[in-house]
Amino acid sequence: MSTSTARQEAPLGDEEVAEWLKANPDFFRRNGDLLATLRLPHASGAAVSLIERQIDVLREKNQTAESRLAELVTIARANEQLAAKIHQFARRLIRAPTRRAVLAQIERGFREDFDTGHTVLLLFKGAPEAAADLRFVRHVSADDSNLNGFENLLATGRPRCGQIRDTQRDFIFGPDSASIGSVALVPLAGTEGPVGLLVLGSVNRERFHPGMSTDFLQLLSDLTADALARD
Repeated sequence: MSTSTARQEAPLGDEEVAEWLKANPDFFRRNGDLLATLRLPHASGAAVSLIERQIDVLREKNQTAESRLAELVTIARANEQLAAKIHQFARRLIRAPTRRAVLAQIERGFREDFDTGHTVLLLFKGAPEAAADLRFVRHVSADDSNLNGFENLLATGRPRCGQIRDTQRDFIFGPDSASIGSVALVPLAGTEGPVGLLVLGSVNRERFHPGMSTDFLQLLSDLTADALARD
């Protein structure tokens, strides 16, 4: 007996079988009966045919796709609602004939349109008399030491969400600071530098978080800053 006939060939490995099937995609078409005899383990513990397993895989993929589609639809509806609120806010500011009226509409807009429980507007410029009876407006100097820590925020002009230091929260919200769980800081940029800082506060710690998009807040910043340029 020769060595070649006595020696048993080594079994094919998983990768070799997989590569061979990829190179011969018509194998199961030529051997259709084999599909019905192949059995695969199932999560239930029972064995199922290859065709049944393929159906399960397709069903799982379909469920994943449906879940993703539902998520995208939910996001799209939320963005649509937010866009409508920003449109309403813009109309409020456009209809306001004076700076005093603009300030009043800013407060009303955030309270009614955006359901923001705590809104504070720190203004660095403008006559304080225009907002004498508006509690949410405070005129402060741009170099006030209480604004330390906001330098980069005001320099970049980009909104930021999340938490702030206790001293900053106390300065901005005063007696209400203890109830503030999260904030959105919205710098207002003018043609000659920062004109103010709009701060939105919520009792919910997750309402404004660092991972949320700030694109809509930037739109609100631009609208508010332009409206405040009115005499």
